[in-house]
Amino acid sequence: MTMRVFIALVFLFLTFAATAQAEIKTSEIDYTVEGAALKGFLAYDDAVKGKRPGVLVVHEWWGHNEHARNRARMLAELGYTAFALDMYGTGKLAEHPEDAGKFMQAAFKNWEGSKARFQEAMKILKAHDTVDAKHIGAIGFCFGGAVVIRMAKGGADLDGVAAFHAALPMQPAVSKGQSIAPILVVNGSDDQSLKPEQVGNFVKELMAANADVTYMSLAGVKHSYTNPKADEFRKKYNIGILEYNKAADERAWSAMHSFFQRVFNQASAWRQ
Repeated sequence: MTMRVFIALVFLFLTFAATAQAEIKTSEIDYTVEGAALKGFLAYDDAVKGKRPGVLVVHEWWGHNEHARNRARMLAELGYTAFALDMYGTGKLAEHPEDAGKFMQAAFKNWEGSKARFQEAMKILKAHDTVDAKHIGAIGFCFGGAVVIRMAKGGADLDGVAAFHAALPMQPAVSKGQSIAPILVVNGSDDQSLKPEQVGNFVKELMAANADVTYMSLAGVKHSYTNPKADEFRKKYNIGILEYNKAADERAWSAMHSFFQRVFNQASAWRQ
C-alpha cells in the first residue's frame, strides 16, 4: 500500500466516523395534562456539545402528525433540541377537515386547558439534559401558529415564536409596555384564509404595543405551503386554498433560523 493510498483511506475513515457520530436522536414521550393522555416527540443532535436552546413545535389543525415531527428533526439538525407537542390528545389525528375543524375549535374554546398543555410541554422540554432552560422558543403551523402567537401575547416565558401560514389571533389584547416575546409570522399573500384587514389589525396592535414583530408576506403563496402533503389534501378534500411551495418553505425556514439566532443571542445578553 502506497503512502498516498493510506492517507486517502485514513481520510475516508475519519470522514465516515464524524458522520456516524453526528446522529439525530429521537424519542416519543407520553405525558398527561388534567387527565388527558398526550404523546410528544423529542429530537436533538447528540453531536452538539453542551446545553442548547429548546424549541417547541405546535402542529397544524390536523393534529400531531409527521409534518410536526419532521420539523422537530429539522430543528435538531440546526442544533436545537425540539419537542413536537400534542395539543389534542393521543390518537386524535384528523382524517377529514371536518374533524380537524372540530378539534381546533375545541382547543380554542377551552383555551385554559390548551395553555396548560403547552406549558406542560415546555416543562418537559426545559427538563431535558440537552436543554438550556433559560432559552426556549416555539414554532407553529396554521392552528399551531395561532397557538404560539397567543402564548407570546399572553406573556409566556419564551425568547421568541415563529408562525407559518398562521391564523392571526387578536386575543389576548396587548398594550404598550407589556412584555411580549418577539414574533415572526411568515404567511402567503395568496392565503385565502386571511383578509388584508386582519393582517393590518394584527400588525397595528403589536406595533402600537411597541412589540418586536416581523410579518413576512410571500408573494403568490397559498395556505399550508410548508406541508408536502398539502397538494394531496387539496385534491382529496377539494380545499382549493392549500398548496405546497418548496421555495417558499425554504425561504420561511431560513427566516426562522435567522430569527432564532437573533432572539436567542439577545436573550443570552439580557440574562447574564
